Amino acid sequence: MVNVLIIEDDMEIAALEKDYLEINACQVSVEDNGKAGLKRALAEDYNIVLTEIDLPDMSGFEICRNLRKEKDIPIIIISRKKDEVDKIRGLGIGADDYIVKPFNPNEMVARVKANLSCYKRLTSKYPEMKRIISYPGLEIDMTARRVYIHNEEKLFTTKEFDLLSFLASHPNKVFSKDELFSAVWGMDSLGDIATVTVHIKKIRHKIGQTSSKSGCIETVWGSGYRFRVNDEE
Repeated sequence: MVNVLIIEDDMEIAALEKDYLEINACQVSVEDNGKAGLKRALAEDYNIVLTEIDLPDMSGFEICRNLRKEKDIPIIIISRKKDEVDKIRGLGIGADDYIVKPFNPNEMVARVKANLSCYKRLTSKYPEMKRIISYPGLEIDMTARRVYIHNEEKLFTTKEFDLLSFLASHPNKVFSKDELFSAVWGMDSLGDIATVTVHIKKIRHKIGQTSSKSGCIETVWGSGYRFRVNDEE
């Protein structure tokens, strides 16, 4: 049984989300304020969390930021805010997906399933990957899901880790944004491939890469991205 937490102060919307998720074999809990929602998310074992941004006592951004420090589970933001800035901000602080209200309930369920499926697939095993991926100044522990930059551990969100690991496991191979989105997020038409760009930017910052032209994660203009490894390495 999939255990879902909804943090939403509009009870009509929360009830709609709950009904559709329960029809699809989910066990759903609901909190109508941010502080209680965050406390419950941290204390109990949920497979995925859906949160509104505009909550009366704590923003969804703050919930996402605090939850991401402690838990490595999918987080979906559901909000009336359509601004690209809000979407980028949400993805930048660790959300895995962003749905704009009003939404199709069936699409919401599909996104929940897709995020859960991708999370399970990427955290259970990487059959084509080594348990430790190592390059000069970078070590990725696939089993513990930890990243070390020059022997110092850096905190990566679920999707940041998955994207870096995928690229690093296929050195020098160019992937389009669509290919990366499909491989890491597990969705084709349901998401926004701009998510890939946001996560690449965050990863580069964390590994200390200051340019898209120099460093291990290289932008191949008109094609996509690749994890560049020199032969002498």
